[in-house]
Amino acid sequence: MVSFTYTAADEEKSRGVRRMKALATGLLALVATIFALATWAKSSDAGAWAGYVAAAAEAGMVGALADWFAVTALFRRPLGLPIPHTAIIPTKKDQLGASLGSFVGENFLSADVVRGRLRGFGIARRLGIWLADPAHADRVTSELAAALRGALTVLRDSDVQAVVGEAITRRAEAAEIGPGLGKTLERMVADGSHHRAVDLVCARGHDWLITHRDSVMEAIEGGAPGWTPRFVDRRIGERVYKELLRFVTEMRDMPGHPARGAIDRFLTDFAADLQGDTDTRARVERLKSELLARPEIQDVIASAWSSVRALILAAAEDEHSQLRRRARASLISLGTRLSTDARLQTKVEGWAEDAAAYVVTTYRAEITSLITDTVAGWDATQTSKKIEANIGRDLQFIRINGTVVGALAGLLIYTVSHALGG
Repeated sequence: MVSFTYTAADEEKSRGVRRMKALATGLLALVATIFALATWAKSSDAGAWAGYVAAAAEAGMVGALADWFAVTALFRRPLGLPIPHTAIIPTKKDQLGASLGSFVGENFLSADVVRGRLRGFGIARRLGIWLADPAHADRVTSELAAALRGALTVLRDSDVQAVVGEAITRRAEAAEIGPGLGKTLERMVADGSHHRAVDLVCARGHDWLITHRDSVMEAIEGGAPGWTPRFVDRRIGERVYKELLRFVTEMRDMPGHPARGAIDRFLTDFAADLQGDTDTRARVERLKSELLARPEIQDVIASAWSSVRALILAAAEDEHSQLRRRARASLISLGTRLSTDARLQTKVEGWAEDAAAYVVTTYRAEITSLITDTVAGWDATQTSKKIEANIGRDLQFIRINGTVVGALAGLLIYTVSHALGG
């Protein structure tokens, strides 16, 4: 059972209930005293007025006692007697909770009611006006950034890396890359984009040959037959080195060099083979599969999440980052459109109505069970005390009204009876 914690406000309300109880009980005692005195006066022939007063006081006592019983029976058994249909709230708590849940479900959680309320609220226009305010857009952006940081903090990097790695690998294995590479290479050759790469290779090759002259000479001399004299091998090596350096230098400095044209033709043919030659495409796919299977590539794919996560966190924390600035601008733009575009308002409100109607119709039982289960978990005695503290003061007015109305009714009945000769 769940008990309530009484707050200072509850204690103040309880004191108010006790004061009203004392007032209502004091009024009952007053009419009882008046009844006793009027009855004594009537028996002492004090006059006709005594009968009227006694009748009014008697009816007032009856009304007060009846309403005392009714009010008391809501929260406890009057005088502790096991009278049927008393202590209604403690004994019928669960049924009351179920009835309340059914009432809420039938009258508040219906699709028609929800649609009507949302339609009359004008949620899209109000949301648009609110979002169009830069201060509100800043607030929403900050909240979204905080939520994003929280989500990234909760996620385990190892789990996300495994999922991302598997997704990238599966997607790469399923997609044939040959035709796409061929089209890209074809466009690069057509607009000359590859020339920068050739320039770089030629420049680096030239610099490497100059820096590693001795290594090149040793390689050339080492490949010569053993029976040739050493000075001949050196002369041949020097000649080959000079020709190789001249060739690379000319390729670097002459955009129209024949070797560059040969490279262009090779790349053009290779681009066509990538798109149309079955054997070439199959070889590229095998190479792709071999590369994806290598541990180094898998480590790079798995570590991609760490880099992306770091970038997102940095952007989310920086108020001046492109991510937050674009998000803020998008929110303001959306708010402006929502506040002025009637068609967009109609669409958004339709989506909101459909979503709300779906929720209340699909999960109505779960929502109402929250009420019934919560009430069922309350402690019966504490529930009764809590309710009495909040509404008991008003209920005591019923006792006071019962006393006054009963007295007036008794006086009226006695008067009419005497008027008719009773």
